Amino acid sequence: MSKPLTITAALPYANGPLHIGHLAGAYLPADIFARYQRLHGRDVAFICGSDEHGAAITLRARKEGISPKEIIDTYHEINRKAFSDFGISFDIYHRTSDDLHKETAQAFFSTLLEKGALEVRESEQFFDEQFQQFLADRYITGTCPKCKQPGAYGDQCEKCGSSLNPDDLIQPQSTLSGGTPVKRKTKHWYLPMQEHQAWLQQWLSTGKFDGMQAPVTAHNPEEWKSNVMGQCMSWLQDGLRPRAMTRDLDWGVPVPLPDAEGKVLYVWLDAPIGYISATKAWAKEHGRSWQRHWTDPDARLIHFIGKDNIVFHCLIFPILLKSHGGFVLPENVPANEFLNLEGQKISTSRNHAVWLHEYMQDLPGKRDELRYVLCSIAPETGDSEFTWKDFQTRVNSELVAVLGNLVNRVMVLHHSYFQGRCSRAAGCEKPELHKAVARMYDEVQQHVEAYRFRNALQSVMELAREGNRHLTVCEPWKTIKINPEQAQADLEDMLWMLAHLATGLQPFLPDTAQRMLHMLNLPEKLNWQDEIGWEREHQLNATEMLFEKIEDTAMDAQRDKLTPQAPEVQPNSTLSPALGSISFQDFSRCDIRIATVLAAEPVEGANRLLKLTVDTGLDTRTVVSGIAEHYAPAEVVGRQVCLLVNLEPRTLRGVESQGMILMAEDASGRLHFVSPPEAVNNGATVK
Repeated sequence: MSKPLTITAALPYANGPLHIGHLAGAYLPADIFARYQRLHGRDVAFICGSDEHGAAITLRARKEGISPKEIIDTYHEINRKAFSDFGISFDIYHRTSDDLHKETAQAFFSTLLEKGALEVRESEQFFDEQFQQFLADRYITGTCPKCKQPGAYGDQCEKCGSSLNPDDLIQPQSTLSGGTPVKRKTKHWYLPMQEHQAWLQQWLSTGKFDGMQAPVTAHNPEEWKSNVMGQCMSWLQDGLRPRAMTRDLDWGVPVPLPDAEGKVLYVWLDAPIGYISATKAWAKEHGRSWQRHWTDPDARLIHFIGKDNIVFHCLIFPILLKSHGGFVLPENVPANEFLNLEGQKISTSRNHAVWLHEYMQDLPGKRDELRYVLCSIAPETGDSEFTWKDFQTRVNSELVAVLGNLVNRVMVLHHSYFQGRCSRAAGCEKPELHKAVARMYDEVQQHVEAYRFRNALQSVMELAREGNRHLTVCEPWKTIKINPEQAQADLEDMLWMLAHLATGLQPFLPDTAQRMLHMLNLPEKLNWQDEIGWEREHQLNATEMLFEKIEDTAMDAQRDKLTPQAPEVQPNSTLSPALGSISFQDFSRCDIRIATVLAAEPVEGANRLLKLTVDTGLDTRTVVSGIAEHYAPAEVVGRQVCLLVNLEPRTLRGVESQGMILMAEDASGRLHFVSPPEAVNNGATVK
């Protein structure tokens, strides 16, 4: 049996619905990874659930004038259904309000106490005299001491992402009364994080620490993202401090001590234990062993989160696991950055968001379209941006024009010429297609295991582009007239390739892959690199369109739903002044055509240059373009571009360039392709 693999996705607060930023940050990458691992036959437990305690819940309840229980029941169901409707393949979606979680969290806390991992401290904490209540972290706001932004919470600044303590805030205010809180003495149980600094630093830097024993296994720090390591090391450099593991609240898991009335477990002790209690619930339901996934020395634990949760998963939770004893530590924490929306940060308070449950209502049947776009622009190494225009363009020019077009052409031609009946057993006689398929599998494996899902998806799409190129070269619509046997062999080679393409698409576009396999009359699931098998006389199923073109009206309706945002002020314009006038005759001499990029590779010795092979409709030629700092070769292939075809040839780094790709440069210096909104014939004139 393979090593047990526990994949967790951050527990979303049950105080509001999910938006596409949540999906792009944690849940879609985790789902792709889980699906990929299952295709390899690995023992996966994909764990998530609602985080239903903490001050954020009580604040929402107080604002709406209802109980916290009503809040969590409402949003747990909304989010559970949204995840299910979108096809996120959790093995369990649990709740931290469940009795099993309460028992697990209280037992965990008691073990920490027994082992001397916590210390009792009496300290002065903020107190709202008007409401006669101690103020937990989220009940206090003030100016962030680091970025000076007003409105930071007592545990975190949402502007700069810094983790804070209430005492750090400048000019603190109570969110209950709006007044200035006072300090009063209270007793809490603290985690002395400073005592764990040495082994944490060693573990993060080297993957292990002195005296490390099973079940903890070493990890490779070189495989961790630089943004994750950077944030952790910054905290360690500043020096860790004690952090209270209990709070004065009436909502949460009660502290299991007789002298702790009115106190609950701190949400960042409570919530991550939710991964363990959810695994227990899943194991109980399926007759499995939860310990195998958390205490087995061979167990692998991977947390998918957003960057605002890095400290809690990489420092606090590992301290808690090690202090308790008997648990593995995370092998990796592949945190993503933030997704912005239409030029602004996603804002739930201002309703500037694309809500997942509303997307599923407005655009039913288009789960894979959203998966494709969010994966293509995933904020893996830096913040990225979602726009409905880009969504439309990617669906129409990539899913419709590349993937959907390939599948439709092959299936329609085979049905038209040969009634969809195969003349031979599954296989392929083309070495170039075998190489393309093998390359796809190799590249996807390398990228997924390194948490580079954008690149992995592009490697699968590159196989689709290779299929389109191959079909264009074979021209079975011509061959059928002079050599029907060769036309049939060519098309059945393509059917074999489509089966492998469907296999590669399964982690990314599961609905699309399943529909492709159904058209090919194959099982609805193929394991990774399975032999593709069918016998002679195999009958294909009917052809169906995989994707529909997205119309402007649908995108306009989605943009209209967003709350208008004030444009961000750009103090210094980067626009260059207009050039002097030219005559119409001068302009008419510029021959600009639509062309498709067939291949792309770096130019040796040049960091900024890509060598592109383009189909102009008139010929196939080489163009050298200075876009390598903005686009990887795999992101360029298959794109339709505007090409100045009658530019005098010029040799760059030993490569003759026969034209110029037209690009648009934004205020940040980023280059963007100038492309038609939908696929057109190569060679079409741009006027």
